[in-house]
Amino acid sequence: MSQQLRVYIPPHPLIKHWLAVARDVNTPSVLFRSAIIELGRWLAYEAAREWLPTRDMLVQTPLETCDATFIDAEVPVAVIPILRAGLALLEGAQTLLPLASIYHLGLQRNEETLQHSCYLNSMPEKFDPQTRVLITEPILATGGSIMVAMSELLQRGIDPSLTRVICVVSSSLALQQLGKNYPGLIVYAATIDQTINDQGLVLPGLGDAGNRIFGN
Repeated sequence: MSQQLRVYIPPHPLIKHWLAVARDVNTPSVLFRSAIIELGRWLAYEAAREWLPTRDMLVQTPLETCDATFIDAEVPVAVIPILRAGLALLEGAQTLLPLASIYHLGLQRNEETLQHSCYLNSMPEKFDPQTRVLITEPILATGGSIMVAMSELLQRGIDPSLTRVICVVSSSLALQQLGKNYPGLIVYAATIDQTINDQGLVLPGLGDAGNRIFGN
């Protein structure tokens, strides 16, 4: 059976609430940043289901022994925020993944061609092939940023099926592009918007997430 891109829109009321806060043009920068951090927390929580490696053991309670399940700390986990807007999602995700290694990927989009170029990459030359990778990027418009990130990860030995992407808003176009090129990938989003404009902005979207997060 061929692989197919899977996209999850968790029906959690807190995700819906913070998405509404983030969408509102009247939300001040400090509250917008808080909304993205909270979305990072809850989307990472959903993405961690059946993704984080676990191991079964026995523990001694005050009364007797019983079966227990722990996160397997020997299997590496990495979070890769796409700069700069991905840093706010990272802040929320880190509360759930405190032992994860953080590698930054700085991408810049040409506003005429809408193509991405890399200006910073702190990833190692090779990852352990069992590494679980979480990519944080608030908005997937054309899908170009995740395409670049996945290309870099594959060169470093990462399995796309062990990779998760969390975003606040994704366009249908971005998901189509990712599905064609990385069908084993799994995306968690707060919502899917159907269109992008000539400037490559998702509609209705959030506006420029980076500018709204950092107040400029």
